Amino acid sequence: MEKGVNIYLVGTAGSGKTALTRAFQEWAQAEGLQVSTVNLDPGAEYLPYSPEVDVRDWVSLKEVMQEHGLGPNGAQIMCADLIALKAEELKEAVAEAPADYIVIDAPGQMELFAYRLASEVVVKVLGEERSVMGFLFDPALAKTPSGFVSLLLLSASVQFRFPVPFINLLAKVDLLAPEELDSILRWSEDYYALHDALIASPAGMRRESSVELLRAFETLGLYRALTPTSSQTRQGMADIYNLVQQIFSGGEDA
Repeated sequence: MEKGVNIYLVGTAGSGKTALTRAFQEWAQAEGLQVSTVNLDPGAEYLPYSPEVDVRDWVSLKEVMQEHGLGPNGAQIMCADLIALKAEELKEAVAEAPADYIVIDAPGQMELFAYRLASEVVVKVLGEERSVMGFLFDPALAKTPSGFVSLLLLSASVQFRFPVPFINLLAKVDLLAPEELDSILRWSEDYYALHDALIASPAGMRRESSVELLRAFETLGLYRALTPTSSQTRQGMADIYNLVQQIFSGGEDA
């Protein structure tokens, strides 16, 4: 590869981004690949991996709260903007830890990354042309038809924000019963299966709205299969690698 590929992991709070960052790095290193990690969460109190680049070296949520007298939410917003001002320094730090793949752990609160102009600046500075974004579906929400459609909507909204290749990942599959996993994967692969499940669910007006949203996703080409993953069992790590290879190397092992 001419330079490393940035793999952004995005999703709702608690969807498993940080755990997946660690799991993919450990799996890839065991396969002989060079992988660096980047933490973009200025409020992270604990990380199960040692990031090669840590935004907390420049921007700290606690310090911003203390210096500006802000609550956690206001400080998170200010931190997101401050990170954009440090984008060039982040780029230099990433360059000092060269790797085949750079896994970028987005902030726990998805909206701070997905819906702030600051994050667009960071993605652009780090290189849009060698970036891919993975959206994590939380299994606790994905196992109901309406919840699944809600996650499709969130995923689509993130896709609209960033001009980079996009993959949808089902996280924490080890927490799902076999029949729940089968249903979720079937919904992600078969539009009509999810459509029928929505029609059958006792959700009133919410059901009708979900069906209309689903039709829009199909029309816009945003409907795509999920890749099941587990940070505990390492399921799906090779699949993530293969998807990235297909995007940037035409499926050839780089």
